[in-house]
Amino acid sequence: MKIAIAGGTGFVGRALTEELLNKGHEVFVLTRTVKKTSQEMLHYVQWLSSQSMPEKDLDGLDAFINLAGESINSGRWTESRKERILKSRLEATQEALRIIDRLNHKPSVLINASAIGIYGTSLSKTFTENDISYGQDFLASTVAAWESSALEAKHHGVRVVLCRFGIILDSTEGALPRIALPYRLFAGGTVGNGQQWLSWIHLKDVLRGIQYAIEKNELHGPVNFTAPQPVRMKEFGRILGKVLNRPHWIPAPGFALKLLLGEMSLLVLEGQEVLPEKLLLHDFRFEYPTLPPALKNIFS
Repeated sequence: MKIAIAGGTGFVGRALTEELLNKGHEVFVLTRTVKKTSQEMLHYVQWLSSQSMPEKDLDGLDAFINLAGESINSGRWTESRKERILKSRLEATQEALRIIDRLNHKPSVLINASAIGIYGTSLSKTFTENDISYGQDFLASTVAAWESSALEAKHHGVRVVLCRFGIILDSTEGALPRIALPYRLFAGGTVGNGQQWLSWIHLKDVLRGIQYAIEKNELHGPVNFTAPQPVRMKEFGRILGKVLNRPHWIPAPGFALKLLLGEMSLLVLEGQEVLPEKLLLHDFRFEYPTLPPALKNIFS
């Protein structure tokens, strides 16, 4: 297959690019800065600049994957940063739509990143793709606008899959290394009151799920990318400590995290129980459906 990836130099994008190349696909990474590569099946294509015309290299695409957007967890959510987080996602998605419009042979599917933050937070409710009442916080409104933009690809006859990612677990990037650091220093413990839900997914299942969504023509619309068994934060910490052979004992009080992180603290102090109903209904088999084996694999 001929596959384009916007955001191919980010956390998920780099791993996905390597995975697709290993499977024999031809990959076009859309980037602001073109790099040289010795890999015959890997191409870097400039985009989002006044001089770039990426559509010239992308005709005949089978799939377009859009993962582009400023990270939500690399700094406090100041008003200017929140504006950049939203703008970067909408700008990249609108450019993806412009490219698709210009292509003579359009991709059969647009795989667009999204997030379970669209549901808002809850200690008691369980969310599936059938829930259409969304949260009112900054993250929820950002994701809703992002998805609405991506769905415009349907006007070009392109199937759209919205990958609502949960907390993606990996040993070197994402949230897990930060969560694990206190445990490595023998200072790990419950974050906040510990009752908040953490809907997680192993990076390997993210990569497998994206490929599954490309191939499964019946899969469209919002798709929750979370493992079938989410856990509460207190249980997550207990299992993490056991896997790392470290104590789970020093709590991180919620008020301190709010002072440290500001509005961004909702990423760790609040959560939602989200189930991958669509993936399960379409017979996707998770390699890591439960947390202990997932963490053991990551830290092995």
